[in-house]
Amino acid sequence: MSFKSSPFWLTALLGTFFVSPLHAEESALELPSGAKVGVEVVEALNFDSSQTRYSDILLHPKQASGTTHSLPEYCLLVANAQLNGDRVRITTQDATCIETHDSESAIYSGTFSASAYAEDGQYGLACDDGSCSLTPGQPFVLALDQSVRIEAQDNPSADINATRRQANGEGVGNPIPGERPDPDQSVENPAPTEQPE
Repeated sequence: MSFKSSPFWLTALLGTFFVSPLHAEESALELPSGAKVGVEVVEALNFDSSQTRYSDILLHPKQASGTTHSLPEYCLLVANAQLNGDRVRITTQDATCIETHDSESAIYSGTFSASAYAEDGQYGLACDDGSCSLTPGQPFVLALDQSVRIEAQDNPSADINATRRQANGEGVGNPIPGERPDPDQSVENPAPTEQPE
């Protein structure tokens, strides 16, 4: 099974929202130590004796029982997964999230340390008969190992969009042609007049 690289998915996620400006009031994404959030895998993972570990897997927010907090809807977490006995242990490394507010958005990208727990509260995700599969739509809980505070990044399109909105049709970002004579109707080249038949 082939997996697209993390940069591919992060680019796809961010590319969708670069048209939206940074929301000035949201300066940081914060979650306390011990917070529990629901997630799912982005692509199916199959574990067995010959495939016990996956690196740089991607997780996405998903509603799950036992959570105490929620992540922004548009969020990707990079993690590693390891089959250990009859359970899969998943630990995250970092996250890139986008918090939207109407037509505006804030982008967060930074370290995100959390571990996976089954919905029954046990560490790791239980497997049956020595093999295990994780599929999109199968929720589980991540518990944060430490508090998270990720500062909002500069959104390179924010200034562009702000300029367009403020231009009100007169700026470079959204020009409206001024009233000028047609080049073919200048004094040196007047418009043709109708001749009588």
